Amino acid sequence: MSMRGLYAIVDHTSTLARGLDPLMLADALLIARPTALQLRAKDAPDDVVLHLLRALAPKCRRAGVLLVANDRADLALRAECDMVHIGQTDNSAAEVRAIAPSLPFGISTHDEPQLRGAVSDAPHYIAFGPIFTTSTKTHADPAVGLAALESAALACKKIPLVAIGGLTLDRAQEVSRIADMAAVIGDLMPPRHLEQDAAYDWVVDRARAFQALFEAAR
Repeated sequence: MSMRGLYAIVDHTSTLARGLDPLMLADALLIARPTALQLRAKDAPDDVVLHLLRALAPKCRRAGVLLVANDRADLALRAECDMVHIGQTDNSAAEVRAIAPSLPFGISTHDEPQLRGAVSDAPHYIAFGPIFTTSTKTHADPAVGLAALESAALACKKIPLVAIGGLTLDRAQEVSRIADMAAVIGDLMPPRHLEQDAAYDWVVDRARAFQALFEAAR
């Protein structure tokens, strides 16, 4: 599968804080057929994460969307996810390969030395940022900007590049000319004033708009 387009993230904590159901939010996102869907549930117990991943796996298969577990290669393996995403403070690439030798993985990076290290690990994709200031991650690294993203694209060579951090629909067009994918959390969350059905419809439309921008920039 070509890795180009929206890398949609369902953040368990922020979804519940909005009064939304994580699986229903995922259903809305999957209607738009993003490139990948990641479950981010850092504060949830293992059994809750595993339950959600196992519920998402068949949904993503039917939609032809890659399912990505965050941080935990062991849970990704048990839930039959397509990939696992690791950050700089999670399991290393070597540890992921030891836990799940055949499981593809992506790595988050935030500066040039981390990026070079990730390239040498030969992941399935590399995420780089935050490109813009983000409000969905506590203790986020400083925003690096579009010029740094352009340098990252050159350094990644043939490894797909995911832009992360502060990505909005207004910024997606300029990002789509540089990166292969845009990881989005906050700008896929519906306005608070919408009733639940209208909120999920809004998510579908928003996700489709992101995906269309990247497909147009091929």
